Amino acid sequence: MFTNLKRVFNFALVDFFRNKGISIAAIFVLTTTILLITGLFFMHGVSNFLISTIQNKIDITAYFKADVPEQDILNAKDEILKISSEVKNVEYISKEDALYDFTQKHGDDPTISGALQEVGGNPFLPSLNIIMASGASGYEKVATILQGDQFIDLIEKVDFSQKKVTIEKIFSISATINKFGLILAVILFLVAIVVVFNTIKLAINGSREEITTMRIVGASSWFIKSPFIIQGAMFGFVSFIICFFVTFILAFLVSSSVEIIMPGFNLFKYFTSNIFIIILIQLGFGVAMGVVSSFIVVNKYLKV
Repeated sequence: MFTNLKRVFNFALVDFFRNKGISIAAIFVLTTTILLITGLFFMHGVSNFLISTIQNKIDITAYFKADVPEQDILNAKDEILKISSEVKNVEYISKEDALYDFTQKHGDDPTISGALQEVGGNPFLPSLNIIMASGASGYEKVATILQGDQFIDLIEKVDFSQKKVTIEKIFSISATINKFGLILAVILFLVAIVVVFNTIKLAINGSREEITTMRIVGASSWFIKSPFIIQGAMFGFVSFIICFFVTFILAFLVSSSVEIIMPGFNLFKYFTSNIFIIILIQLGFGVAMGVVSSFIVVNKYLKV
C-alpha cells in the first residue's frame, strides 16, 4: 500500500514538473483567485471597523425645554437607560456645559463670538446625548419613544433625522460590500476550477501513453486517476504557500500607511490575530479548487 502511494505521488510530481508551463499557469490563476478572496476577507474586517467607529460617533441628542428642572432631566436619563439594553451610554450636558464647549471650540472666531454676544445670555438648551450599542433600528426605536407622549412636556426637539440617514447609509454600504464579496468569490472560484480543469485535461492528454501502459499491466482505476487529483491538490497547496507569504509581506509593509488613513486599525495586527482563519481560507480554497476540478476532469475524460 505504501509503495503504491509513493508511486502515485511520484507520477503526480513527474506530471507537475513535466508540464511546467501549464502548471505555472494553473498556479498563477489559483494564486490570483486566493489573493482576491483573501482581499475580500480583509475588506470585511475594514468595513466592520469603519461601521463600528462611525456608529460610536453617531448619537441621538434630546434637547430639553429651558425651564425643565435639572432633576427632571436626570430622571429622564434613568428612564432612557431602561428603554432598551441597546442603550450604551447617556450623557447629561447642562446649558452651562454646552455654552462652555461652544466658546472653547469657536472662541477664536470673532464672527461667532460677536453673534453670541448679540444674542445675550445663554441660548443653549440642556440636553441628553444618547449612544447606542445596536444598529439603525435601535436608534429609531429610542428616537420614537423620546418624541412620544412620555417626554412631550420635557423635550423641545430630538436631533436624529439627519443622523438616521447616515446610519442607514453605513449599514446599506456594509450589506452591499458583503453581497458583492460573496458574488465575486463565487465567480472567482468557478473561474479557477475551469482553469485547473483544462490544465488537468491537458495533462491527461499528454500522458495517454503512460495511461495505456498502466491499463495493459492491470493498474487499478484508483492508481491511474489519483496522480491527477493529487496534482490538482499540489497546485492548490503551492498557491497557498505563495499567497500566505505575499499576504504576510503586504500586511506588514502597508500596515503603517493604512493606520494613517484609518487611525486605530492595524492591518498587520488584524492579520496576526486572524492568521488561522486566513490559513484556513487560503489552504481550503486552494486545495478545494484543485481537487474538485481534478476530480471532475478525471471522471469525465479518464474512463478506466
